[in-house]
Amino acid sequence: MKATPSRQSPAEWEESATLLPPTVRDLPTGRHQFHKERLMARIQQDIQQEDQRQECTTTAMATATAPGARPKTGRFRLPRPAITLPALACVLAGAVVAVSVMNDADGVRTGGVAGGPALTTQLGTPTTKGVPQLLDQISLAAAEVRTPGLKPGQYVYIESKSADTYPRYDGDKVSLAGHALHKRQVWESADGTKGWLIDPASNDDPAGETLSLPDELGNTPQATLNAPSYDYLTKLTTDPDKLLAMIYKASEGHGNSLDQQAFTTIGDLLGESYPPAELYSALFKAAAKIPGVVVVPEVKDALGRPGVAVARLDETGGTREEWIFDKKTHVFLGKREVQVKATNEDGGLMKPGTVRYTSAIVKRAIVDGMKQVPGENG
Repeated sequence: MKATPSRQSPAEWEESATLLPPTVRDLPTGRHQFHKERLMARIQQDIQQEDQRQECTTTAMATATAPGARPKTGRFRLPRPAITLPALACVLAGAVVAVSVMNDADGVRTGGVAGGPALTTQLGTPTTKGVPQLLDQISLAAAEVRTPGLKPGQYVYIESKSADTYPRYDGDKVSLAGHALHKRQVWESADGTKGWLIDPASNDDPAGETLSLPDELGNTPQATLNAPSYDYLTKLTTDPDKLLAMIYKASEGHGNSLDQQAFTTIGDLLGESYPPAELYSALFKAAAKIPGVVVVPEVKDALGRPGVAVARLDETGGTREEWIFDKKTHVFLGKREVQVKATNEDGGLMKPGTVRYTSAIVKRAIVDGMKQVPGENG
């Protein structure tokens, strides 16, 4: 099948190639912060309930007096990743207090973009028709885009626009609020040890924060599939079957299902990482092999740009993750998470049509220095 785009030169890449975003360790920092704070907010709500606290106390006492007894576990389900936290409502009661010092009273960091309304959208109708063909076209298009590699001292830069909807807690009451659409900028070195983030939804300082390693605890984590660097990605197999097997192995123990987490792992690589063209193409061939993948013909990204989505529904959480592409060029525009089924989570306020998270790629380039923006300093 013939790909739509023609081959591009490195000089043309910065202006027109929006297929490959840059590397950020694990989840993008803003999303990691978002999930962490949603977790803290839920814990805060739980520990305010007297029955819950009493149950935790009873469980702790039973554990201490009965060595063979297993404590009751609570599962706090998050879109990415799902986390199992045994008796955590008791253990982290003090942590919630500490978090509230940095965040607002709702347990959610407000940054400079809070107060926006809950995001909603018209739900597109999914279909299984044409899924292999569309992913094949996207894969071919990705393979034909020539992207320059990073030279020593250079950084991958990505600028995006993102927004989200989150639960706002006030005592026993919960409502929905949102971080308004805002600019997010990320820089990262080839080995992933140096980087910078500017995102008002997660930064306390308007100037941003460092992503450089070692971290504040002195740790320098090794790159993995779920926390990749550019150098790490250049060494991965481009065989779709072997790549998918690797993705499934890395997805074990995460998410509400192995298939959904594998889809999410690939989606994270599309969002803020910088795979070489051959690997990027192989990711779409691997995605085509995941059960439950559908096409949503009519969608819009965070900037309102129309496109077609490759998507998959998380049956447990009722959330559909959508990767959005231009219909003609198959260029990656962005992605979003949309609630498509009603659940009791967050007081049942996340109604079908609620956009939990949306992000659109605005600009991507290789730059010669940390915090350098394309077009500045040459």
